[in-house]
Amino acid sequence: MLLFVGLGNPGPEYRRHRHNVGFMALEAIADAHRAAPWRRKFQGEATEAVVGGERVLLLKPQTYMNESGRSVAEAARFLKIALPQIVVFHDELDLAPGKVRVKTGGGNAGHNGLRSITAHLGNDYRRVRIGIGHPGHKALVHNHVLGDFAKSEGPWLEDLLRAIADAAPHLAAGQDARFASDVALKTGDRD
Repeated sequence: MLLFVGLGNPGPEYRRHRHNVGFMALEAIADAHRAAPWRRKFQGEATEAVVGGERVLLLKPQTYMNESGRSVAEAARFLKIALPQIVVFHDELDLAPGKVRVKTGGGNAGHNGLRSITAHLGNDYRRVRIGIGHPGHKALVHNHVLGDFAKSEGPWLEDLLRAIADAAPHLAAGQDARFASDVALKTGDRD
């Protein structure tokens, strides 16, 4: 079994925030792969789906971003899921809006959700970095991250989430480069 984790903050007031793009990606995967209804489990909302022939637990921690590691660690330990089988979807300031990159381990780049997961489990899990762009000045970061996507961003965001869901079987198969390549092809990201 694999564990796909989307990072975000719980509650309707955060639903469209850039910081919640990890939740949005997980919801798109759940819809595309006919997951069971979401239920409360592991201090989060969880569901199961078969993605590319692999059984996957989809988890949206409901502990708020800074404590995401509590939820992820509880699920991973209960289900005995090793770090390489954990894929975390999260927002990334250092990528242009709509760009997606995948990596294993590395720094947390100031992302409190990643920092929490690393503190609870270690660092060698897989990360799907979803670009939200940088507002240009450090003083503007907080409002940018905790601000809603603009209506004008809706079309590329929908295309991106659909591409992530369609390419998710490659992640389940451990084909991270192919996942990133497929998402880039479907969204017009050629670099």
